[in-house]
Amino acid sequence: MTGLLHLVRHGQTTANVAKILDTLPPGAPLTPDGSEQARRFAAERPGPAPAVLLSSVARRAQQTAGLIGTGWQMPVTVVDGVHEIQAGDLEGRSDEDAIKAFQQVVRSWHFGDLSAALPGGESASDLFERYLPTVEQVRRDHLADGDAYLVSHGAAIRLVAARLAGVDSGYAHRHHLPNTGEIVLRPTGTGWELVSWADAPSHLDPMG
Repeated sequence: MTGLLHLVRHGQTTANVAKILDTLPPGAPLTPDGSEQARRFAAERPGPAPAVLLSSVARRAQQTAGLIGTGWQMPVTVVDGVHEIQAGDLEGRSDEDAIKAFQQVVRSWHFGDLSAALPGGESASDLFERYLPTVEQVRRDHLADGDAYLVSHGAAIRLVAARLAGVDSGYAHRHHLPNTGEIVLRPTGTGWELVSWADAPSHLDPMG
């Protein structure tokens, strides 16, 4: 039986708490609560060890995956291409205008304008170009052996999962991911289908 792909958002960070747009690696570290979220994620998922545990290059993702890996007694492999979509000139800002500008561009991506981008930042097309090949490599290399867990980032995960599984754009835009929330996909034929999508209120965290 083919394994599932678990796209897991990292634990809470200092930037999440301060509502800072934090997209450029290495980025902010986990808070103590974020570390506990990662430990709890591992503890709440007993059973057969997954085929692989992966992380983006960002500090928060590596810390989250490391704590999960400690709980599961398995190594973490860092992979390129799956870091957060880049906010460009808005990086490091937390003011209302910046948050609104970022959220408006995210909305435009979900509703089909893949070329939209903030000044100095990435478009959804840029994200897909670097992220999707890594997902397909994970599928080829690991899912025949069991589940794969990839610790990544909220906005990127939602866009990628919606594209891969054909999720309704309105649903994907409204349903954000809490820290250590996951979207689970099942490979089917040459595509993917949605298994589950965790969600949380979106207005408090621009990077969800």
